[in-house]
Amino acid sequence: MESTVACGSWIRRPENVNLVVLGKLRSGGSSPAVIEIFSFDPTTTSLSSSPLVTHVFDEIDGDPSAIAVHPSGDDFVCSTSTGGCKLFELHSDKSYMKLLTKELPPLKDVGIQKCLAFSTDGSRFAAGGLDGHLRILEWPSLRIILDEPRAHKSFRDMDFSLDSEYLASTSTDGSARIWKAEDGIPLTTLTRKPDENIELCRFSKDGTKPFLFCTVQRGDKAITTVWDISTWNRIGYKRLLRKPATIMSMSLDGKYLAQGSKDGDVCVVDVKKMEVSHWSRRLHLGTPITSLELCPSERVMLTSSNQWGAMVTKLSVPADWKEWQVYLVLVGLFLASLVAFYIFYENSDSFWNFPLGRNQPARPKMGAIFGDPQPSDDNAFFDSGLVLDL
Repeated sequence: MESTVACGSWIRRPENVNLVVLGKLRSGGSSPAVIEIFSFDPTTTSLSSSPLVTHVFDEIDGDPSAIAVHPSGDDFVCSTSTGGCKLFELHSDKSYMKLLTKELPPLKDVGIQKCLAFSTDGSRFAAGGLDGHLRILEWPSLRIILDEPRAHKSFRDMDFSLDSEYLASTSTDGSARIWKAEDGIPLTTLTRKPDENIELCRFSKDGTKPFLFCTVQRGDKAITTVWDISTWNRIGYKRLLRKPATIMSMSLDGKYLAQGSKDGDVCVVDVKKMEVSHWSRRLHLGTPITSLELCPSERVMLTSSNQWGAMVTKLSVPADWKEWQVYLVLVGLFLASLVAFYIFYENSDSFWNFPLGRNQPARPKMGAIFGDPQPSDDNAFFDSGLVLDL
């Protein structure tokens, strides 16, 4: 899908269908700037050849520059090159799909917004501007929680924590700050060495490891550093991509972390082992990757660049267990336990595995144990005068 793509993201619909939204730049006078939504086929790992729905930007709106999709999949926010943001509501059923646009008064004519993010629970929305201005809004009421014009020199990246309690943001000057999402209070500034620049940030999403991952440029060396969010202390680092990264993404289940480079390479890291599990070298040959997002329900990633457009790539990582496979294993274990019980019972002298006494009744048939209509004495075991040959 070769076109000038400025931004892109997955849309996970309530009906467990994954769509892709792309923001495309205008090309001279022949092609306008548009928002397009494509269907995704997990069998072929490909997008539909034509969009399901298209929104054409007016010339005064400029070009799309960043997209953030609400966790519900019902709407998304797009920032534009002329400043300000637009809200798109997605309406669909089996026969049609429709996009409705709405203005966002708190984000109208506020300048170019480089970073957009929804909290994990969908109750907060944050926008970081080219001018370093940070805004945090309650969603969907649009109540302003924080309006801080001097949050950074200029925004580089941002991300909400899994519990939606914290917002991490990074600046083009190499600094990084942590904010309380509920009230917008600045919590701390991450420590760094004089020769370090913190560039990208993503919180862990598996629910067990309270970590913040950041790409750090230390001189000419690119590393990924980990902070413990319970203390905000740095606990370690590792060289993963081994070159400057332009973008980073975390899978919805928190198992994989992806990084894209300035020359078009992508690596996908197993978070548990902190080892690279997948490489896509020269995926966008010689071009910085502008969008990178891991699919919500498949081991697939969406990437885009200004030169090569949007691509969907299947990851070469171990397949996840499907829900039906888990149930099949449980049923198999249950049947195996029944067989083991039957073998044990048939090969033992009695239930307690003691030898039979001379006057003890014979062991009942298997059918009697499971309720066959045969005469029985519930207390026969205890009234028969059990003799133990010790």
